[in-house]
Amino acid sequence: MTFAGRMGAGRAIAKNGAALAALLLLAGCLSLGGKVPAELISLTPDASAPAGALAAGPRRDALSVRDPEADRRLDVQRVPVRIDDASIAYLKDATWVERPTRQFRHLLAETIRARGNRLVLEGGDSDGQAKTTLSGRLIDMGYDARRQSVIVRYDALREETGGAVTSRRFEAIVPGVPAKARPVATALNKAANAVAAQVADWVG
Repeated sequence: MTFAGRMGAGRAIAKNGAALAALLLLAGCLSLGGKVPAELISLTPDASAPAGALAAGPRRDALSVRDPEADRRLDVQRVPVRIDDASIAYLKDATWVERPTRQFRHLLAETIRARGNRLVLEGGDSDGQAKTTLSGRLIDMGYDARRQSVIVRYDALREETGGAVTSRRFEAIVPGVPAKARPVATALNKAANAVAAQVADWVG
């Protein structure tokens, strides 16, 4: 082989080596997050406000929807499974795309907003300015292995400017759900939307 030929072969080997290294690096990047779960769960509202102008008015007349509180069992990105009165596990191969408390807030706000009856604000930016504040505690949003059911339970707290406070518990149960990621995800969305609709009827 001539000198030029050896140089050409060397460049080809170097080029192929660089390509192989890039592929290995990409593979390494893709594996940094560990095994991808079989199901990424998100809550999607059954009813959404249409495109275009929404309700308008003074900020003081708005409804402010806050993140619900939750205990550590729920305030994670895994789906809790109630085994018995004292034992909790987590559903295999299923992960929330975002903390369930934050997703539930978005779902509540969008469901109420879709009714078109009032201006709806989210988060803490409107604290102390909105006429009505909707907060509360997410008691359950998971799977009960004993009942083979998905349960969403929410204790709502409605506070009006001037000090009036009203509370109410809302609940939805979807029975006959196998303990697998896909059917549990579907049932969670169904139950959460049912609770959101109940809350929307309550706040008006």
